[in-house]
Amino acid sequence: MTDGFFRVAAATPEIRVADCEFNERAIAAMMRECAKQQVGAVAFPELCLTGYTCADLFRDSALLAGAEAALAKLMEETKDLDLLAFIGLPVPHGAALYNCAAAICKGKLLGVAAKSCIPNYSEFYEARHFSPAPKGEEITLCGQTVPFGSDLVFRCTNIPELSVAAEICEDLWVPCPPSQKLAMAGATVVFNLSASDETIGKADYRRMLVKSQSGSLLCTYVYAGAGEGESTTDLIFAGARLIAENGSLLAEAKPFTTGLTVAETDLQRIAQERLHMTTWHSNETARYIPFELNVPSFVPQRKFPQLPFVPSDEKDLAERCEMILNMQATGLKTRLKHTHATHAVIGVSGGLDSTLALLVTARAFDMLDLDHKGILAVTMPGFGTTSRTKSNAQRLAELLGADFRTVPIGESVSLHFRDIGHDPAVRDVTYENAQARERTQVLMDLANQCGGLVIGTGDLSELALGWATYNGDHMSMYSVNCSIPKTLVRHLVHHVAVTGGEELRKVLEDVLATPVSPELLPPENGEIAQKTESIVGPYELHDFFLYYMLRFGFAPGKIYRMAVASFAGVYDAATVKKWLREFYRRFFMSQFKRSALPDGPKVGTVALSQRGDWRMPSDASAALWLKEIDNL
Repeated sequence: MTDGFFRVAAATPEIRVADCEFNERAIAAMMRECAKQQVGAVAFPELCLTGYTCADLFRDSALLAGAEAALAKLMEETKDLDLLAFIGLPVPHGAALYNCAAAICKGKLLGVAAKSCIPNYSEFYEARHFSPAPKGEEITLCGQTVPFGSDLVFRCTNIPELSVAAEICEDLWVPCPPSQKLAMAGATVVFNLSASDETIGKADYRRMLVKSQSGSLLCTYVYAGAGEGESTTDLIFAGARLIAENGSLLAEAKPFTTGLTVAETDLQRIAQERLHMTTWHSNETARYIPFELNVPSFVPQRKFPQLPFVPSDEKDLAERCEMILNMQATGLKTRLKHTHATHAVIGVSGGLDSTLALLVTARAFDMLDLDHKGILAVTMPGFGTTSRTKSNAQRLAELLGADFRTVPIGESVSLHFRDIGHDPAVRDVTYENAQARERTQVLMDLANQCGGLVIGTGDLSELALGWATYNGDHMSMYSVNCSIPKTLVRHLVHHVAVTGGEELRKVLEDVLATPVSPELLPPENGEIAQKTESIVGPYELHDFFLYYMLRFGFAPGKIYRMAVASFAGVYDAATVKKWLREFYRRFFMSQFKRSALPDGPKVGTVALSQRGDWRMPSDASAALWLKEIDNL
């Protein structure tokens, strides 16, 4: 297993009803295929050794003996495979018959999980044959005595994150599925062996159930449905196969197909999620059955979105953007209302962040039925301001009906240089930060004049990298962009561009086309000379690093390998490593800035407020993380 990635599979073989020998051969062939694909655990459908649709043949001792013999042969034929497999078959015990999932691995029977919820409605009449799972028993099957019941968790001794449990078909569809207690007892992967027939509308509901179960249980949920070969006397079986992880669908088979559906699940992610959610813990226990797997290491093929903060679906993206804009505006609206402020002051540069902040402020004013003239949009040209950004800022303010004002800061900053004895020819951090602090002073004093609030414009990515001047653009009275990563800022502005009027669209499109820059160094030939991403690195990489570091607590080595795979063809490994090191260096170095942040709304799962999501000593050492990166 590499970086916690583990391959699981849902299998639907073509079977023959009541032909146990044929079915055993089909299952054995698919198990061998699993081994070729380096799958570590697989589930087959409910009662697959006999077929689900045997009906009253389940009462026949010949069928039951044939199923047990087939299971014994299957274990013998697959004893050389490092593979945990769950096989569905009917098992008599005492005076009852049970619908079971036999867990086998390397020729051994580990345990037998039994179905708890026996349906007896509509087309289902299982209670005619089967009894609900017993509690805390043992059973002798194929000459091996093993635990038997619905409380079994199979723990891999050499892969600590891997604990596996199984439930059967209807168990998922009831109000309190057995998987709830099994997951709370430690199962990270839950298999469902199913023979649910196909009806119109069921596929969508089944998909929702599987996804939601994996989400609420913080687990990987693997659903293997019966298909080709089951009797069609009254029912149709489509071979449904789904694999979900923590609420997201990883893989799904096309209906009416047989074969394997394989996915790489991230067991480290599940473990981290459970550590993160302190309300998730429980005192549930189970009977724990040890086993060992020596699955060959593999290079994970799973790709992760390059922009984890941005939905890939256009409709989802539009809805997300509208929701975020309303959340930002609602936060500001509440703060304006609480402080009885009818004015807001924003430093507008013509860049992405201040553009978004101005759009959000206008929306908040609309919510409060306030005149947009109460929005004071201030441009403060300094030594690096270009005519392009200044004109975009002015035009945007005019289109929104805001009060626009120009306050040049060159003279003030030059006087300040004289006062502190700084040579303006030395264009160092003092040269740059003096401009940022002067602008903040102007905004704060204007806010005092009009009785308004200074609206912060800095975004989440800048906060992570410390790309802000302490007590300069770092400070405001309410920061509307503080939990919006740079890659998402672009999409929010674009959303307003395509939903607004023609003139507004033109201005916003030019803002989107302008290079990201603080414009603190003089332009070259009238063009922006200081480009942020050439200094700190590509924001799409930094947002990728930020998401997986903060959201899941992944180590830098794992994030590096994920990024190399996900950005293949865009950035080479050396480039990823370079900027990953820069990200961690800056992140640790800049915590003191985040420890003194103004208020602002959290809108996503990742935020850096010291009062909420992220609390970290300002003097924590980055040595451990940088060493791991250097050794990559």
